[in-house]
Amino acid sequence: MQLIWLRSDLRLNDNTALAAAAARGPCVAVYLTSPAQWRAHDDAPCKIDFWLRNLASLSTALAELNIPLLIRHAPHWDQAPSVLLTLCRELNIEAVHANEEYGVNEARRDAEAARCLKAQGIDFHSYLDQLLFKPGSVLTRTGSYFQVFSQFRKACYSRLHLSLPKLIRAPARQAPTGIHSDLVPTEVEGFALPSDSLRTLWPAGENEARRRLDTFVDQHLDFYQSERDFPAKPGTSQLSAYLVTGVVSPRQCLHAALQANQGEFESGSAGTVTWINELLWREFYKHILVGFPRVSRHRAFRPETEALAWRNAPEELAAWKQARTGLPIIDAAMRQLLETGWMHNRLRMVVAMFLTKNLLIDWREGERFFMQHLIDGDLAANNGGWQWSASTGTDSAPWFRLFNPLSQSEKFDRDGLFIKRWLPELNDLDKQQVHNPLGGLFDRPDYPAPIVNLSQSRERALEAFRNLPTRQHAMTGKTGDQRT
Repeated sequence: MQLIWLRSDLRLNDNTALAAAAARGPCVAVYLTSPAQWRAHDDAPCKIDFWLRNLASLSTALAELNIPLLIRHAPHWDQAPSVLLTLCRELNIEAVHANEEYGVNEARRDAEAARCLKAQGIDFHSYLDQLLFKPGSVLTRTGSYFQVFSQFRKACYSRLHLSLPKLIRAPARQAPTGIHSDLVPTEVEGFALPSDSLRTLWPAGENEARRRLDTFVDQHLDFYQSERDFPAKPGTSQLSAYLVTGVVSPRQCLHAALQANQGEFESGSAGTVTWINELLWREFYKHILVGFPRVSRHRAFRPETEALAWRNAPEELAAWKQARTGLPIIDAAMRQLLETGWMHNRLRMVVAMFLTKNLLIDWREGERFFMQHLIDGDLAANNGGWQWSASTGTDSAPWFRLFNPLSQSEKFDRDGLFIKRWLPELNDLDKQQVHNPLGGLFDRPDYPAPIVNLSQSRERALEAFRNLPTRQHAMTGKTGDQRT
């Protein structure tokens, strides 16, 4: 009997570990609920709910193939190896199959599980699945991990020209095992259930993920480059939550895009090329997670920026979290996050740069808050995006680049449609007034005054970065840079 250990790969189709397990003989699946670990990772309640709903959908699909799904409880990942070993003994399991996950805690968990199982004569097989390329396989000429996205992308293009990652068929129906599936829990203690309206925005299941992918490719992909930055338009794929949970794979996304673009990923439709680049950004940050473990440990990618004089400003941080900064585009974006579990990518950059530059508050505060609320919360992408905005990360925005939230608002929400969608108290303002809190909004009893002067706060941020030691000076002690 083979055991497939499901994690962030909740689908039948193009599931490497599931296909490998089924090819070796009769198999059974297991999923471990780990609420203590999820809390330690700041996973959002809406994300946990999304996992469980997708797991229930997958359980139904597995049942049609006579593959039972068992639920076991390992509150913390330290307990996962012993829980798996107990199950393997109960079912006389020959081998455990799992798709690779990345991050320090994930790597430690899997290494210990493999060691524990192999000591008892049970094989442990792990597979590349949530990425196009295995971390460590796309390296510079000197054998190190890429630190600049454009160079990483070029190397990926070279690999794709040689060979495209293949899609893997769902397993065939197996003979009944006589093992009964467990009921998938509908909630986990310590994680509040999200609103019905949020759940409605994110239907569960592989069919829904495929429907979204097909609709995006058919109707929006060609316009992706020109419309992806406008939050009032349906210009993005809305697939991020499904990718994070593994309900759809990056290989499926890549093949769908290539099919729509005559097999080209560097030419043809500008929208297709741009979207494939976004898939590679996702890939890049996962590779960074493996190549530079310090980013899994709340450390800046650029060690010299650890010396930044971040401000302790709890009232301003609270105003940012509660969508009452007095900057409409910031507050509208934060309300979108709080109510839907998701935020438009352009606005993620805008609100992150406002927190880290205009308020000069440590990026880790924002990174954690996002993880606590995002249905698509992903350590690699979230950390990479926050450090980019804070100018502490790889391929980061130059420290002297600060987005002005007013000009960003006027450029990407010109008519104020997004702002008015999320801040209905401003509906009576015209499309010029709605962007600018200095245009009389502070006299309104239903909307706060701006909490910061943008020009003064910009100068404060520039001064803080100017006072950092030079990068060359900071990088001289490389052993110190690896303190993780």
